[in-house]
Amino acid sequence: MQAMMSNGHRRVEEGEGSSSRSSTTVTLAPSDHHRQLPPPPQLSRYESQKRRDWNTFGQYLKNLRPPIPLSQCNYNHVLEFLRYLDQFGKTKVHLHGCPFFGQPEPPGPCACPLRQAWGSLDALIGRLRAAYEENGGLPENNPFASGSIRIYLREVRDFQAKARGISYKKKKKKRKLQINASTNVEPTATFQLQSS
Repeated sequence: MQAMMSNGHRRVEEGEGSSSRSSTTVTLAPSDHHRQLPPPPQLSRYESQKRRDWNTFGQYLKNLRPPIPLSQCNYNHVLEFLRYLDQFGKTKVHLHGCPFFGQPEPPGPCACPLRQAWGSLDALIGRLRAAYEENGGLPENNPFASGSIRIYLREVRDFQAKARGISYKKKKKKRKLQINASTNVEPTATFQLQSS
């Protein structure tokens, strides 16, 4: 006589009809329809954002009239997409006629438009550039790597810097202080005092 146990094991009882019973538990492989696949690996924040951006761009192309297949997408479609995204921006960009143009901390409100910040657009293009090649696109045909896109981003950066009165300068990388592991001597600093 066999009985199915709740954990997928079968219990086989031997010696039926005798006063002494012994039982044996046999482990059987679960059938294929009960087998569970391990969960997919958790994507990093960057990978998740890259996937969302790629899907958003693909949806943008599908919504164009007429729809544009990804294989026919060029840098003009990318530029249109970046301009389209400005309507969802949260960065106030003062126009030339605005009295607050060039002021980093304007004293009051104005009617200037909200736009996508340059840094957000730059990061977006970086993610889409990578996603294009990961999804089978050739690097030499990558519309996100076009010189026109780089020029557009530079113009946005420069205009936003002037409009806000902030200059975008490349940050210099800080040199790391190398400490010799073989000596336990702490570095000392020398200061010269000015004599008056």
